[in-house]
Amino acid sequence: MNAAIREEFFRRLKAQNPHPTTELDYSSPFELLVAVLLSAQATDKGVNKATARLFPVANTPQAILALGEEPLAEFIKTIGLFRTKAANLIKTCRILVETHGGEVPTTREALEQLPGVGRKTANVILNTAFGQPTLAVDTHIFRLANRTRLAPGKNVREVEDRLLRLIPRAYLKDAHHWLILHGRYICTARSPKCAECLVCDLCEARDKTGECSPEIIGRYTGPQAETP
Repeated sequence: MNAAIREEFFRRLKAQNPHPTTELDYSSPFELLVAVLLSAQATDKGVNKATARLFPVANTPQAILALGEEPLAEFIKTIGLFRTKAANLIKTCRILVETHGGEVPTTREALEQLPGVGRKTANVILNTAFGQPTLAVDTHIFRLANRTRLAPGKNVREVEDRLLRLIPRAYLKDAHHWLILHGRYICTARSPKCAECLVCDLCEARDKTGECSPEIIGRYTGPQAETP
């Protein structure tokens, strides 16, 4: 996939969804951090149900510490690995209070010092909460980057580095959400919905499941745009 095609790829994604965001419900950087920590091996829908119960009771590090680990576990018990997540969240809240004045840090190094926070989680927080041009390569982005040949790589870090290098800078801040949503709902692992894909004609996948739809593609190309 060359530079002109990559530019058109993201131009169309932006035309379809100018202001993409996470599907996790949150109203502060700390709530986002909690939601992302809970989302490992869980669906966004399941996390949102749990945080809808938790956040009205405790939505700051201080409040969660006051709540305690066992009561916290009760709020999130519908989520996989809830006891481990509750323990990590209590430890994280203690560090936030004692080291960061109760605020979520804005650097990767500080975020990755928090229990349960790895590179992917840190990237989500930096991008979604603080608007930094980072990419959290999850299973959806890894699959899409390799399948479409947008930025093929053998592992998550290789794909991340290539995406950061190859995505046009004007689209970099929102690319994380565009790619996750496209991988989650269109470029799915099984039976990708190629006939519903607005970038089908730009994709180099060998396992396309149908013909590209000129009608759908036409909605996002416009009369002046040409496919590279």
